[in-house]
Amino acid sequence: MSGVGTIMIVDDDPSNTEVLSSILEPDYEVLFAENGERALEEIHNKNPDLVILDVMKPGMDGYQICEALKKDPLTKKIPVIFITALSDADDEARGLEIGAIDYITKPIRPSIVQARVRNHLELKQARDLLERLSITDALTGLANRRHFDDLLDTECRRLQRHKDPLSLIMIDIDYFKNYNDAYGHPAGDACLKKVSEVINRVINRPQDLATRYGGEEFACVLPETKHAGAMMIANRIKDGVEALGAPNKGSSIANHVTVSLGVATLICDASISPEKIVKAADDNLYKAKEQGRNRVTGTDMS
Repeated sequence: MSGVGTIMIVDDDPSNTEVLSSILEPDYEVLFAENGERALEEIHNKNPDLVILDVMKPGMDGYQICEALKKDPLTKKIPVIFITALSDADDEARGLEIGAIDYITKPIRPSIVQARVRNHLELKQARDLLERLSITDALTGLANRRHFDDLLDTECRRLQRHKDPLSLIMIDIDYFKNYNDAYGHPAGDACLKKVSEVINRVINRPQDLATRYGGEEFACVLPETKHAGAMMIANRIKDGVEALGAPNKGSSIANHVTVSLGVATLICDASISPEKIVKAADDNLYKAKEQGRNRVTGTDMS
């Protein structure tokens, strides 16, 4: 396997899966599922780059599986190719209307399957790159404000189902305007990068998100994280920035760069909005500054 893509084949006919795997396995990682329920579970767990669906299946047919994938925000962007013996134009139109990206009729022709899979994976890789660029802060490489807003909204709604906690950390570089005045904006950019590297090292779970919120302010979204855990992470960030020892002669509290942090933890329910948790964390950030900066202030509202 070359590792250039992962493909999920959903087909209950062993002869079909054997043919498709012989065509695709030399170049891709290939996963299999025999029925719709298992396919949806595996697709959520494995997040393949492309799904190949057989239309005619017992239980959930290919159309129903595709519809379920396209309705789910977590899977709707995964390309779906139908492979079927149905050759009627109405069948093809139905598949394309519900979100499939292509439609291949049987008998399976290896060269056609290879070409279409390769083309759609290349298109997906190009789209993924554009999306990553659109949600990434160009200077620091962290997620940008757009990604923060989208993810916080998604997590608030997702965690409501089980009344799970959500923690948010807001971070501000102390006396950063004075830093820019003293050392110049290129040095200020370098400082932002160093601080972002510290945050990125500390925020290392796949479900967590470190973002540049704006200017010299950063934010960390921590789903399913209790307050004690969020406070521990915030203090690690504070200590990590101090350990940089980056000079800041514009600071009134230290001779080096420091940060102030505000933490809020809430149980997600219908009353919790992204705006509410941002305000709670931002209020604590303000308290940290009022109390002398270079410290963590938090509120457990869970």
